[in-house]
Amino acid sequence: MPPEIAVWWPFGVPAGPGIPLVCLPYAGGGASIYRAWKRSPPPGIEICPLQLPGREGRLREAPHRRVETLVAEILPALRPLSGRPFALFGHSMGALIGYELAHRLSALGSPPAHLFVSASRPPAAPRRLPVVHTLSHRDFVEMLRGMEGTPGPVLEHQELMELLVPTLRADFELCETYAPPDRPPLALPLTAFGGTHDPQVSREDLEGWGRYTEARFEAVSLPAGHFFLDEQAAPILRRIAIGLGTMKDSGSAA
Repeated sequence: MPPEIAVWWPFGVPAGPGIPLVCLPYAGGGASIYRAWKRSPPPGIEICPLQLPGREGRLREAPHRRVETLVAEILPALRPLSGRPFALFGHSMGALIGYELAHRLSALGSPPAHLFVSASRPPAAPRRLPVVHTLSHRDFVEMLRGMEGTPGPVLEHQELMELLVPTLRADFELCETYAPPDRPPLALPLTAFGGTHDPQVSREDLEGWGRYTEARFEAVSLPAGHFFLDEQAAPILRRIAIGLGTMKDSGSAA
């Protein structure tokens, strides 16, 4: 496998018999946020986190600041999936990347079997929060503290934050500058997950994703805040398995 492709797959290029679930991270996150999912995948599914530039094993690479350029770079890395069904999952920032990737893949004649988005407002929803990627270093760190997504000891580690802030800032810029073009809805199933206690994403936001597909749609609310990939792993993976047809539905979540 060419190194320019292999570098995207830190847990190995998808090669198992299950349906690959390509997982995309939230702002500042790396492929390791899906490590627990990788250890306990749902039946018939292979968890395949992508490693984006600028984090973890790719920390020395410049992060992307625009969704479009990142997606263009991701597309060649998906060649190992050619000719087989696969799905996309993205949390927060990853949801926007997954949505744009689903459109690009559809235009190329290789759409994913399903798009799963999590903790994200719809792509064209008006912004509720102020722009933060232009904040000073001090204000930016305080903003991260308020979001409660970065551990306190990390925020207090000055040298570590000097390494992490450029990628975090680039990720926020990527989200804050994304303006999806006016185009038809996707022609593939879409499921939107959200936390009932998430101050950033409401139930109305989740249901708003229904306008982005002309196929089957489901909005799933979970008793959680914004960062719930670990604490709600079981119900999320169960709904993913049901959505991909590798598990029977014995009762739907709200």
